[in-house]
Amino acid sequence: MNGLKRQPAEIVLIGGGHTHALVLHQLAQMPLPDARITLITPAPKAPYTGMLPGFIAGHYTREDLDIDLQHLIDRVGGTLVLGKVDRLDRAAGLIGGAGFRDIRFDFAALDIGITSDLPALPGYAEHAVSAKPLGAYARRWQDWLAGVERGALRPDIAVLGAGVAGVELALAMAFRMTGRAHKLRVIDRGRALPNIGGFARKRLLAHLAHFGIEVLEHTEVTGIEADHLRCADGQSIPASFVVGVAGTRPQDWLRTTGLALERGFVKVDRHLRTLSDDRIFAVGDCAHMTHAPRPKAGVFAVRQAPFLLANLRAALGAGPQRAYQPQRDYLKLVSLGDKTALADKWGLPLEGRWLWRLKDGIDARFMRQFGPRGGD
Repeated sequence: MNGLKRQPAEIVLIGGGHTHALVLHQLAQMPLPDARITLITPAPKAPYTGMLPGFIAGHYTREDLDIDLQHLIDRVGGTLVLGKVDRLDRAAGLIGGAGFRDIRFDFAALDIGITSDLPALPGYAEHAVSAKPLGAYARRWQDWLAGVERGALRPDIAVLGAGVAGVELALAMAFRMTGRAHKLRVIDRGRALPNIGGFARKRLLAHLAHFGIEVLEHTEVTGIEADHLRCADGQSIPASFVVGVAGTRPQDWLRTTGLALERGFVKVDRHLRTLSDDRIFAVGDCAHMTHAPRPKAGVFAVRQAPFLLANLRAALGAGPQRAYQPQRDYLKLVSLGDKTALADKWGLPLEGRWLWRLKDGIDARFMRQFGPRGGD
């Protein structure tokens, strides 16, 4: 028996989020010992969310956003399984879902993001699109632009959600519509831009006004039709394109896993390991860091990658665990539609084209590491 070779550990990465993409990039340089890697994700490419406003504004092509997951998994000699996970049988050690047979795991990590749909809003599924996951939004936006160009659709846009993400996308869409008659409204049941510094809020509201974007605060949408929104106060708002950026929520199937959840998000410890199962990790927006709760932001997903990889190694007995402690504040670079950006950190009044160039450079460096040469 002692002469038998030990079977490789089955490590399954569920979801093609930014953390998992970075982990695969790092694995190509430093493989895990005695492990087989499987990535399960709905598509062989994953869009980079940081460049979405630039794409919507017309500064990037759709291909510029894509992280080639097939290329990354090939670099580590792993297996890409195309499908959507909807079942995690912890007792049997199996992962199941649409489009593939059950897959056995010894260790698994969840990086499935969140959704911004509003399922309880009548007409949402038929007549609106969520900003996340962004692939559907990108396709619908291009189709809508083509319909407006043909004269088949009225150029009325509504953004549901007046947080930073909603305002950033509204500015991007308004810039793309420059020179065309249109009407764009940002709608929120509460106050616009509640979670940003005072200077940044004032400047962003000024930019919305500059583009002629109407901000409707304390307005509750009660239904969506093909060409308008119904509101609780009785008003009807014209809209042939509706994007939801409010109501971000976890994916429903997580509630069937038996994992400890916080408002539907998977609870993890400082090692990004779920509180319920030592074999399962969770990262990115789908995770709730119990030791240091933070808002949902891509910066945390990116910075979790080396910690997840180190802790997968530790689970295989190949090194020490590493505790992830997220920073309390971080630089927020908000695109302003045209090739300018605004910075929000410590209340500093920073704005201009140089910040767009800074953001563009950061995004370009991030994407280069996933290219054919792996960022070399």
